[in-house]
Amino acid sequence: MAGIINFRPTPVIRPSLAPRKPPNRVSFKISAEIKETSQNLGVSSTSSPTIKPPPNFKPPKPTRFAIRPDRILDVLTASLGLIFRLGTGIFVSGYSASFVSRNEIPPGDYAFEIGGVTMKETSKLGPRPEKPIEIYEFEGCPFCKKVREIVSVLDLDVLYYPCPMNGPNFRPKVAQMGGKKQFPYMVDPNTGVAMYESDSIIKYLAEKYGDGTVPLSLSLGLLTTLTEGFAMIGRMGKGSSYTPSKLPPKPLELWAYEPSPFCKVVREVLVELEIPHILHSCARGSPKRQILFKKAGHFQVPYLEDPNTGVEMFESAEIVDYLRATYVS
Repeated sequence: MAGIINFRPTPVIRPSLAPRKPPNRVSFKISAEIKETSQNLGVSSTSSPTIKPPPNFKPPKPTRFAIRPDRILDVLTASLGLIFRLGTGIFVSGYSASFVSRNEIPPGDYAFEIGGVTMKETSKLGPRPEKPIEIYEFEGCPFCKKVREIVSVLDLDVLYYPCPMNGPNFRPKVAQMGGKKQFPYMVDPNTGVAMYESDSIIKYLAEKYGDGTVPLSLSLGLLTTLTEGFAMIGRMGKGSSYTPSKLPPKPLELWAYEPSPFCKVVREVLVELEIPHILHSCARGSPKRQILFKKAGHFQVPYLEDPNTGVEMFESAEIVDYLRATYVS
């Protein structure tokens, strides 16, 4: 697989985990630390490029279940992951759903509706990190995809530092921090833990921010890795190689979740352009769906917020066009 630098087992930092709190139902609130992180990427104002949206740009109106004709093939090939990975990451931990009358949902609250049927969804999440987990990775790596799936299951917010091949910024930084260019590489600012190795990262996140259980589909060793690779066949080469771009002063924010093909095509471009971004994971059952619903008046993913230009928008095809028009150098 392209981008897998080292297949040999490597030592990892094994933290002594504090006793876990029992999982509980949560009402998620975006922490001040996430907002604080988004204020500064460590890029000095004197060296930061001027970031402006395309001339006369207007965000499109969101359209449910619609695919722009020129993007149908992209969405279809990105959907292969749902088949090979059996939908891992579609539902958050402790997901449950029940069909209810629309009158049972308070006005202004989010609920999934289709064909006149309303579904109430809940989840059972573990402790929430105060600061976003930081992960250095890239789309075209099956080991990285494994970690993105547990992020979706645990409903975590992650600050992703894309590391495409030949990327000038974050790929070298991983070598400086950990001693080698191997991916994924995770840093947890809440505990000071940093580690390589996807299985170790998955176990750590499940124990620290879940109930300690790793989903079966992420526990099958070589079979898990093979199916992760098969899941990316339709998008071979996408999200792996660097495209010269402007590094934004602040990370973008993306509301998305791993199995969605619409979210995947946006993430591929963010990685290729080496754009750091905070991903607000919001799979089925995530309380963040309610947050986005109240914030934007509509729930649909992907949803992009760019603090460098003030642009906020839905629609994956238009988001891809926006990112390329704004950040390709």
